[in-house]
Amino acid sequence: MAEKAIQDTYADEAAVCYGCGRNNTDGLQIKTHWDGKKGICRFKPKPHHTAYPGFVYGGLIACLIDCHSLATATAASYHAERRDPGSEPQIRFLTGTLTVRYLRPTPIDTELVLYARIKMLREKKAAISCALYANGNECAQGEVIAIRAPEELDLSHSQDE
Repeated sequence: MAEKAIQDTYADEAAVCYGCGRNNTDGLQIKTHWDGKKGICRFKPKPHHTAYPGFVYGGLIACLIDCHSLATATAASYHAERRDPGSEPQIRFLTGTLTVRYLRPTPIDTELVLYARIKMLREKKAAISCALYANGNECAQGEVIAIRAPEELDLSHSQDE
């Protein structure tokens, strides 16, 4: 498995996502590690991620599945192109669709583990399935259609402009 998280290879100006941006100090800063076949993410919810006492907010689960799946698509694309993650031109994906199925309440007092697998990978599109586990129990499933961001996407402007 890759030691460096795929999110750590994103260009600084693109690393601002609430879910996975290392430069978003208010965000979750999740990390996806690619093992050549699947993306793996571990995340420990905090008390303010509560929906109901003792359980994780469903919106957080959707965010984790979304960002982890997009990062998995990015890692798989670099792998398919036989390039190092972060090499130019940068590969990034945007969410086309996100579908989440909640299977059982997700406890907040434990580490969550997500596994994302590529179902389909094309030059400009990927389909990813993701499963979220807590204490060994599958709590949620997600399906993401990821659209490859065009190279000319301008990420250099500030949100404050």
